[in-house]
Amino acid sequence: MSRRRAVAPLLVAALIVAALGACGRKGPPVAPERRVPQPVADLRGLVREGGIELAWSLPRRRVDNSRLIALGVARVFRADDAGQGDPKPALLKDDRVAGYTEVGSVRLAEPPSPLVHNGRIVFADRRNLAVGRRYTYVVLTADAEGRISPPSARFTLTFVAAPQPPGDLRAEPGERQVRLSWQPPTRLADGSPATGPLVYEILRATAADAPLAPVARTAPGVTSTTDRDLENERVYYYAVRAIRQDGTTQAEGEATARIAATPTDVTPPAPPSNLVAIPSDRTVRLSWTPSLDADLGGYVVYRAEGPGPFVRVGSVRAPGTTFTDRDVPPGGYRYAVTAHDTSVRANESRRSNEASVTVP
Repeated sequence: MSRRRAVAPLLVAALIVAALGACGRKGPPVAPERRVPQPVADLRGLVREGGIELAWSLPRRRVDNSRLIALGVARVFRADDAGQGDPKPALLKDDRVAGYTEVGSVRLAEPPSPLVHNGRIVFADRRNLAVGRRYTYVVLTADAEGRISPPSARFTLTFVAAPQPPGDLRAEPGERQVRLSWQPPTRLADGSPATGPLVYEILRATAADAPLAPVARTAPGVTSTTDRDLENERVYYYAVRAIRQDGTTQAEGEATARIAATPTDVTPPAPPSNLVAIPSDRTVRLSWTPSLDADLGGYVVYRAEGPGPFVRVGSVRAPGTTFTDRDVPPGGYRYAVTAHDTSVRANESRRSNEASVTVP
């Protein structure tokens, strides 16, 4: 046998032994996936209109802190219990949260779901909820390539009945403001009595078909408020809902029907001044110093015969400040002028100084 033939079997045997030895040794630990999206950090929720409304921000970074550009889907998982002890832990198993039920998903890829707005998701869960049960939620986020984030921090609340809508909502418009008042609800949505002071949220829209948006909340038990710094002569639409706090759970009831109110300018302009009257043959020419209000619409001219009452005899549109009263019978007269604004009410000022004349 040649030397080459003798070495070949030994080399093969050595390779087999090395391979077998390698099978028994553990290699270095594999690093966890660093390209998955970061977990959602701000999952929050409340009871609203018969369901549990969750909200959270979309992750913008991966676990390795690199920028996350393309998202795929958000998935919502839920567990429920009677409320004793700690809620079930959230552990990722394959592509799910172990021991939790998936209750919905939200498309994040273009075009995204309507539930996504300005980088936030608002998701409502109304699936088989029971008053008094504790519900724990967890969210997973997948990128466009299907890589799944770690579970979010858990959010837990107890499902409670929300208040019924407040009653007898009224709106009283004023100068750049609307005063609202209502009656507190006496029942919860499940028919049980509403006990304890409730907080109220004021909702407002600037068109009959526009969505209502929260603009204010009252202190507990307060059943009136004034919405200020509004635009006069513009129609505003209002609704109010009651909010119940039960432990750490916030429950918002359905809103009232909308009512409309129009703030109105009720402040008259300053009166004109320095009224001067110059008589001539059956004619009186008037002039005055103008009112300087920004919303000035014009002037109203009044005349009184002798000591009698003033009677309107004419008007002048701004910026005019003169008026000629014609066909005036001979005699003694008194004149005065008022200013009015451009509001719907045409608020009228006090009268100017009086000017007396004798018409020849």
